[in-house]
Amino acid sequence: MKTLIVTACPSGMASSYMAARLLRQAAEELGWQATVECHSQLEPVIPFTQAQLDEAELVVVAAGTELDLSRFAGKPLYKSDIQQALNNPKAWLQQAAGQAVKQQGSAPAAAAGVRLVAITACPTGVAHTFMSAEALNETAKAMGHQIKVETQGSVGAQNALTAEDIAAADCVIVAADIEVNLSRFDGKRVYRTSTGQALKKPKITIETALAEAKMYQHQGQSSAAQDGQDDKKQAGPYQHLLTGVSFMLPMVVAGGLIIALSFVFGIEAFKEEGSLAAALMQIGGASAFALMIPVLSGYIAYSIADRPGIAPGMIGGMLASSLGAGFLGGIISGFLAGYAARYLARNIPMPKSLESLKPILIIPLFASLFTGLVMIYIVGGPVAGIMNTMTDFLNNMGSANAVLLGIIIGAMMCFDMGGPVNKAAYAFSVGLLASETYGPMAAAMAAGMVPALGMGIATFLARRKFNTNEQEAGKASFVLGLCFISEGAIPFAARDPLRVIPSCMIGGALAGALSMLFGAKLLAPHGGIFVLFIPNAIQQLLWYVLAIAVGSLVTGVLYSVLKRSDAEMLAAGQQAAAKA
Repeated sequence: MKTLIVTACPSGMASSYMAARLLRQAAEELGWQATVECHSQLEPVIPFTQAQLDEAELVVVAAGTELDLSRFAGKPLYKSDIQQALNNPKAWLQQAAGQAVKQQGSAPAAAAGVRLVAITACPTGVAHTFMSAEALNETAKAMGHQIKVETQGSVGAQNALTAEDIAAADCVIVAADIEVNLSRFDGKRVYRTSTGQALKKPKITIETALAEAKMYQHQGQSSAAQDGQDDKKQAGPYQHLLTGVSFMLPMVVAGGLIIALSFVFGIEAFKEEGSLAAALMQIGGASAFALMIPVLSGYIAYSIADRPGIAPGMIGGMLASSLGAGFLGGIISGFLAGYAARYLARNIPMPKSLESLKPILIIPLFASLFTGLVMIYIVGGPVAGIMNTMTDFLNNMGSANAVLLGIIIGAMMCFDMGGPVNKAAYAFSVGLLASETYGPMAAAMAAGMVPALGMGIATFLARRKFNTNEQEAGKASFVLGLCFISEGAIPFAARDPLRVIPSCMIGGALAGALSMLFGAKLLAPHGGIFVLFIPNAIQQLLWYVLAIAVGSLVTGVLYSVLKRSDAEMLAAGQQAAAKA
């Protein structure tokens, strides 16, 4: 008998996962041809194909939550609570075969079949952007919804939403860790969340969006505010900072790699005027790195006040750079300029005939004056002193302090794998590059490679404990780890956070500590293994490779020991069901 089995529990976790395996095994014992659709965060949801739906002779649903069953219209269907299926899977299937009732073409659930559009965007525009888009796509389709997701990644917008897509949408989901332009969604129901939430809990994200999305009204000067309301979903200071970091990052990566290329000709080769090394240093150091702080400041202000904030923000950032206030000064000037521009946009009354002058004359002029004067006379000097003190401390600290700093950076990089804590450690390390402090950046990249590499190693060392999907995910994770993309470990962390995250943090802290202890220095803030092949881009190269290898191996070994196989999880589930 060709049977379709659907399992779903209220939490979307273990019960659904265990029921899927128990029912599949029981169906095989009965000689049935069974295909399972498991609604669980422990594995990707693979919806039935149209061919499977057409050929099905029986549909059984073990669910502790409401599901849209309209796609099974015309098929014999049996549905009961998931706990009954767990107690005696074989008897439950036999009962289902005898009591199944042909499903009528009933209307789907109230929230089913809606049209969704979404945007995903993370600060680096690499892993989280595309992984969260994929999660939303798969989950929405499994829920019976239509969805189109635009990814605003490092290469620009892909799968861009058209005016027709937006007009037809019932709800807009904005899963972004940076500020994005929402003006095109004026008059639509919009729900804002993070890429991490959309990636780890896509079903909850979609359900919450349909229930809580609010009508968006674009105010012209700020894409983040809705009529000045105090909305808890509105972008806050941290998101403004990440927006600045997002726009700054390509500048720093390009500049750092070009500086590293100049060292191919020798550490001192750039001092020879007219040489290629000198030209590369001029491009990377004197140009790209010189723009780093103004771009950071300008786009923090842009996130707060939209386009009118860019000019005062960049002017403030340039002043921070020239005054020696470094990246801390750039952050302060960005917030000063952004909030000043937003205040002027909202509170300066102008005749309608002159309203068009506000964004191109009034706001840039007065916000730039305010930001510049505050930076020169109040903020610049003290912050420059703080930066000099911090730089001197970092460049001259003893081995014990260096190891402690490496442990902190390494643990932060591995705590949430691309989340807020990871981004904070990374932004701190990148910011220090402007003051020619390269040790923390080396520790950050070493630790950031550990989670994904460690998961790949674990699937190799303890192959029997991982199912086929996890083994394939381990191979992809290892490749992502080599590229310094921590997010490769997220599928493992989502399934088993209490074992994966501590394992990664221990290995990352060790890698960061060893990197700082060995005195490794990294000039390029990204690139992973590819940076290793650029001569002189990394100081203490062999020791640095050892730090990454040791940290990754420790993570892999730890998780391979702690990991519970499907059989162990199944046995634990059966014991829990028996006790219940």
